[in-house]
Amino acid sequence: MFARLREDIDCVFDRDPAARTRFEVLTCYPGLHALMFHRGSHWLWARGARWLARWVSHLARWLTGIEIHPGATIGRRFFIDHGMGVVIGETAVIGDDCTLYHGVTLGGTTWQKGKRHPTLGHGVVIGAGAKVLGPITIGDGAKIGSNAVVVKDLPAGATAVGVPARIMETPDELRREAHAAKLGFSAYALSPRGDEDPVAKAIRGLTDHTAEVEQHVKDLAEQVRALEARLRAADERAEPPTLRKVVDK
Repeated sequence: MFARLREDIDCVFDRDPAARTRFEVLTCYPGLHALMFHRGSHWLWARGARWLARWVSHLARWLTGIEIHPGATIGRRFFIDHGMGVVIGETAVIGDDCTLYHGVTLGGTTWQKGKRHPTLGHGVVIGAGAKVLGPITIGDGAKIGSNAVVVKDLPAGATAVGVPARIMETPDELRREAHAAKLGFSAYALSPRGDEDPVAKAIRGLTDHTAEVEQHVKDLAEQVRALEARLRAADERAEPPTLRKVVDK
């Protein structure tokens, strides 16, 4: 149990640069507290103590603002950042090394019993406010943008954005995402198609413009370096002036 707790604390340091000490993480991170409560409530749920398991999860929700049904299955090194408003349903299955931000819902779309909540593969990242609904499967390493609504399966490594969520796959979108990441924010929170929001369009336009300017600067720098190299080579080949040539001038 303590080895698992140490692993959970270590994963916070890997994914949150604001974390400073183990004591701070252990005492001030509600996502870790909710996970600790869930380990206990899930153990009770699996052994038939259903009411007690629900009471423990209810207490955890009251203390942390995070609601995890005791029937949910959660893998190792799971990290909930901030966490307020996170809801994880009864039949949800979460793989190892997954990250959820605040306001995420792993919910159902039916009142029928049985499997009705999502299954997340390993290394999935879900942005703030996103909703993943129904008995769908999110592949390993997939990313879901902030406020996206996902109701269909996502393949491994995909990045989904928008309402309803669409997979980013065009060269322009992938280039924009890569450049935006270098600028310090993630463009996958913006809907890439069918978006009439003028602010989002302006941000995408600025991102594209900065990428073009950066490429032009790189091209100019390469040309300057090449010119400097040619000038140095020409100076080295030039005949040094003699005294006679200087007198004749």
